[in-house]
Amino acid sequence: MNGLKRRSEKPRQQAGNNMKNDKLLKKIGRHKSICKHLKSSHDRPRLVVSPSLKHFSAQLIDDIQQKTLITFATYQKQIKKQIPNGGNIKAAITFGTLLGEKLKEKGIKKIVFDRAGYMYHGRIKAFAETLRKTGLEF
Repeated sequence: MNGLKRRSEKPRQQAGNNMKNDKLLKKIGRHKSICKHLKSSHDRPRLVVSPSLKHFSAQLIDDIQQKTLITFATYQKQIKKQIPNGGNIKAAITFGTLLGEKLKEKGIKKIVFDRAGYMYHGRIKAFAETLRKTGLEF
């Protein structure tokens, strides 16, 4: 063959990189399509949820003033005492209860829930349902 490749031969791709990139691209696409439909206002700030394997965090953002009103996460000292492991559904329920109480103290009753491209399943769903039980509207 004298070092020439056949047309049918394709260069090998490195294992692992394509799967991560595909998942990340799909998540970014979901987030962009979700953000098109989300509209926040002064009376309805946007609550962005971002779970990781070990922790769970949420930010309340006022898009008009472009300011973060509240940041709440399971790795913060006062919350970590109550939730030692933030990577499960029980932790998401407890986290939702704590955040719902804090938002009530601030006088916030209506929000726009932004799941940031994550599927509405498991911890995200448990967190959202707990926020609804605490009295928040979205």
